[in-house]
Amino acid sequence: MAIRIYPVDQQIKGSFNGGEIVENKPIQMSPDKNKLQPYSNIFYWAHASAKVISTIGLHPHQGFEIMSFVLKGNIEHYDTKNKQWIPLKAGDVQIIRAGSGISHAEKIMEDSHIFQIWLDPDISKSFYQPATYNDYSADMFPVIIKNGFTIKIFKGEGAPMEMQTPGISIQEITFKSGEHQLDIDTDSMHSMYLMEGDLNLENSKLNPDDFIVVDDLNTLNFSSETGGKLFVISSPITVSYQTYVASRS
Repeated sequence: MAIRIYPVDQQIKGSFNGGEIVENKPIQMSPDKNKLQPYSNIFYWAHASAKVISTIGLHPHQGFEIMSFVLKGNIEHYDTKNKQWIPLKAGDVQIIRAGSGISHAEKIMEDSHIFQIWLDPDISKSFYQPATYNDYSADMFPVIIKNGFTIKIFKGEGAPMEMQTPGISIQEITFKSGEHQLDIDTDSMHSMYLMEGDLNLENSKLNPDDFIVVDDLNTLNFSSETGGKLFVISSPITVSYQTYVASRS
């Protein structure tokens, strides 16, 4: 497979509350098989933004791990475990290990943006575990600088995020202008979302909100005129348990 690019105009679109919240979804289980389906142990990925203050009402989840990354602005979160509205600001992250079941609601403030990403931690086991929840503030995540780019580590060495889903690392990589070589693990799939700026990957120009899936490579060559920011999740090529998607096929 090597490198596959999914431009934003080829991603699934969604909305809530009459378009007050809009989404582009690089990954979603969909009857349209031309769209990118869940793979590895990543089940769902959405970039949501609010045009006005808008609330996604209380709704249930079970089994999956659900991560929300606040990219811009502010949100508030309510769930049936904490039973209170909890504010989160840009750079903060929340994770719900939905386990045997939990319901939650989200309030997204005007001009705020989030990623919401669902992972499959082996629902044959997680269904029988109690739901748990954590917030992580932006200043809890380690940052390293090397070779002309900056890496914020959300999940990986030195990062505080606790997850049930195996084989996951999560980074936000900020590139300066110029040329860069990024070393990657050939034992993982790498799911990448261009958050902002301009990047060229090998011989392909990327635009903001483009999504990239990479495997079977150990280096990637990037270049940029003004700099760019890339969100990266690395996950197993082969999952050691039956995923939810495989169980449905």
